[in-house]
Amino acid sequence: MKILFQDEHFIAVDKPSGFHVHPPEDSQYKIPRDKICLYLVRNMMKQHVFPVHRLDAATSGVLLFALSSSAASVLCKMFAERSPKKTYWAVARGYIPEKGDIKVPLELDSTGDLVDAHTSFERKATIEIPVAVGKKFPVARYSLVEVKPHSGRYHQIRRHFNRISHPLLGDAYHGDSHHNRFFRNDLGIAGLCLKARSIEFTHPWTGESLYIESPTCEKWDKIHFLFDATKPLGDKLKSPLTT
Repeated sequence: MKILFQDEHFIAVDKPSGFHVHPPEDSQYKIPRDKICLYLVRNMMKQHVFPVHRLDAATSGVLLFALSSSAASVLCKMFAERSPKKTYWAVARGYIPEKGDIKVPLELDSTGDLVDAHTSFERKATIEIPVAVGKKFPVARYSLVEVKPHSGRYHQIRRHFNRISHPLLGDAYHGDSHHNRFFRNDLGIAGLCLKARSIEFTHPWTGESLYIESPTCEKWDKIHFLFDATKPLGDKLKSPLTT
């Protein structure tokens, strides 16, 4: 787990996909300790650490841990007030608009009550593949998207894109199983296509502007290669195109 930033107050790491931030609250769900970031970072730092925000297990990218309870209090308050600017990368099914805002209320996981939620996005690239995935359309279309959440609801980005009929690729809960399978089997891109690319905020102790970025990885190299218009489409598939 690569360290992206470290000082005496907190540490930022590059969380891999498939790792939980902390143990599940429901004790009936058993997660191995080597798949829980809290324990891994604690062992790496050889001290107690404190999570100050969350990423879904399937989401990769920038994740912060405080190095003391007092620092955790400051950072948790900062995240609760939504002052950090978070930027995500995502791949969505279909051609989404060039940019826009999703302001669809979402249900709370605990009570089912609706709460306000706001996500903005900007489309960065598109691709059309002449394969009838799911047999509904003769071609498959996808969008590479930059996403900025302005609230912090459970699975907010994933649920919001599902609500506008552009689910994220690799999303087992809110996505499209046909396209998920196509990405995994034919394109060699498995798992949720959602990455916490960067986070930007004013350092609470120094007052300096801080920008922390998650580097690219093998999976996202494949995704960017997929959307690279200068590369032949046939080179992007593991198997020949079929219709």
